[in-house]
Amino acid sequence: MILPKPSNSLLEINNRIAVLTFQRDDVRNALTGTSLVEDIISTVRWADESGDVSVLIITGHGAAFSSGGNVKDMRDRTGTFAGDALDIQEQYRHGIQNMPIVLHRAEIPLIAAINGPAIGAGFDLACMCDFRIASTRAVVGETFINLGIIPGDGGAWFLQRLIGYQHAAELTLSGRLLKAEEALNLGLFLKVVEPDKLLSCALELAAQFAAKPPGALRMTKRLLKLAQRTELPDFLETCASFQAIAHKTDDHHEAVVAFLEKRAGIYSGR
Repeated sequence: MILPKPSNSLLEINNRIAVLTFQRDDVRNALTGTSLVEDIISTVRWADESGDVSVLIITGHGAAFSSGGNVKDMRDRTGTFAGDALDIQEQYRHGIQNMPIVLHRAEIPLIAAINGPAIGAGFDLACMCDFRIASTRAVVGETFINLGIIPGDGGAWFLQRLIGYQHAAELTLSGRLLKAEEALNLGLFLKVVEPDKLLSCALELAAQFAAKPPGALRMTKRLLKLAQRTELPDFLETCASFQAIAHKTDDHHEAVVAFLEKRAGIYSGR
């Protein structure tokens, strides 16, 4: 698959780890009124189909991770928020709502490195990732209700699956902001680190995943997602099929030999 060329982001790839960094600090990396949603969608699709990538890190350059929707555009009813109700509905359905679908289907691990405020849709984007590592400067909030709107990008679906219905409902219905420590205690963040340690911490986590056999890594994540929506007997049938495939791979044989020889495995993805 052709390497994407994000227009509002920087994409870097090294040692099977891709890093997508938002470059719209002028609008606090807002997801509307920029090309960031398109950058995210194209990059996740590419990384997921690429045999050369095992992990994707998403982060922001500047003061914010993402401020979500552009409130000035809401006031002026321009861009995503222009037109009548049917026009706006279609813009959501064919625009930002592609983002949660693509991220939810991704077979590679996704890590959000939250460098600053992640508000509204920006917070939801972080919740769509598998892991969230945050700077001490991070502030998050499911703030849609403060603007008289709802989480139109599917945030209410993701948030309660992370922290349970009661906590998710309290955050969504109050629209309040959380500092990094409270978000960590609620289980929203895996770790909170100093700002200058954020990317290195995310890369360290990504490197642990990237060092594993690529096929087994993807199949394991697929099973984790499948387990959320499948009855146990059907799930076990799929596990048996995946395991049979895994046992016949070159990487499985290499992993076993490397384990017995007490060395790191060298994997081909086959």
